[in-house]
Amino acid sequence: MIGGNHERDPRVQRKFPDRAGGHSQLDWHVDRMVRFLPVRNRSRLSLRPTVLLSESFAARPVGGIVFGHFGDRLGRKRMLVLTLLIMGIATFLVGCLPTYKDIGIIAPVLLVILRFAQGFAVGGEWGGAVLIATEHAPAARRGFFGSWPQFGVPTGLLLSSLIFSVVSSSFPKADFLAIGWRIPFLLSIVLVAVGLFIRLRIAETPDFERVKETRTIARMPVIDVLRTNFKNVLLAAGAFFVTNGAFYLYITFIVAPYGTEVLKVSRTIMLNGTLVGAVAMGVTILAAGALSDRLGRLPVYLAGAAFVGVMAFPVFLLVNTKSPVLIAVALALGIGGIGIMYGPQAAFFSELFGANVRYSGASLGYQITAVFAGGLAPFIATLLLAWSNNASWPIALYVIGMAVITLVCTYLAGETRPAAVAEPLGGVAGN
Repeated sequence: MIGGNHERDPRVQRKFPDRAGGHSQLDWHVDRMVRFLPVRNRSRLSLRPTVLLSESFAARPVGGIVFGHFGDRLGRKRMLVLTLLIMGIATFLVGCLPTYKDIGIIAPVLLVILRFAQGFAVGGEWGGAVLIATEHAPAARRGFFGSWPQFGVPTGLLLSSLIFSVVSSSFPKADFLAIGWRIPFLLSIVLVAVGLFIRLRIAETPDFERVKETRTIARMPVIDVLRTNFKNVLLAAGAFFVTNGAFYLYITFIVAPYGTEVLKVSRTIMLNGTLVGAVAMGVTILAAGALSDRLGRLPVYLAGAAFVGVMAFPVFLLVNTKSPVLIAVALALGIGGIGIMYGPQAAFFSELFGANVRYSGASLGYQITAVFAGGLAPFIATLLLAWSNNASWPIALYVIGMAVITLVCTYLAGETRPAAVAEPLGGVAGN
């Protein structure tokens, strides 16, 4: 190894998984909170939650490019702190926004700007969080260490649902519409404080320090990774397709419009099902991340994609029973199955690229798909629902189609796990 002072400190390695788990909680907490904006408030702002989520998705590739560039040139830690501050300030300001009644059209314009800022920050945050985790990890445990930032997804879902449940039950409906909905957004500042405490205590990664020491920092990382690793960027994007697309189908579309409007099932029952799914996802993320260190990224990821595809029809058949228990089982299978891929994904994506373009490459593969899979999936599913006269089979086929894309791209990407005794991939672009 070049530079003995860049060795991985075992004390840091033991503590790091606990710290890494908090990196992504605010991002998913915020996206989930937008779904809970009260109807009356949405009409005042002249925007529906799906539109607000689309604004966030549109900004993510931009954030991935910008923060990927500076993350590969200036370091992972600085970008993590900056993305957290942007996300936290924008989220807090959503809770401070005047209504349409107070300032007219400026209110929805400000909300769109803040949602774009949140998406911009998320676009850069994921790459930095997973690289901090995987580049600090020993080679033999990179899958498990990398699964902890991913664990922020189910944690954020549970946290946002819990906070909104407590707040909404604590206020009469009129008071909740007037002021209560703001409280969860304002409370997010607590997560920002915790996140800053964690991120400021984490050292820069050994892999980036090695890139600096060997003077192999890329001048234009995004251009370099597209020039030398364009195939891997596309394969990473395809590998993420069903992970992201099915996830947003199961936490948004299947709740509404499918559950509440088509099946006439209580919103509470549907949301409770997504919470059970979030718990299942948390378990599978950590288990699959650890398993990928033993079996390899490829077999675990392929198994997850196949499972999600095979379960597409059973998930909808169980939801169609309208039974609260079977709905919970369906979403545990659907969302929990996604965790089988999401667990090893951090290590898988980071190992596809050399250290000097890794932030840019991993972020591009992830965030491009976030637009075309997760961002569009609820809209495409709604169109399929209208076309099929409220039948669920076209949507199940849609999930299977996305799973096929993921299976093919994952297989073509190949195994990335290094031998347990090897050092992490820390080369330059094209290695």
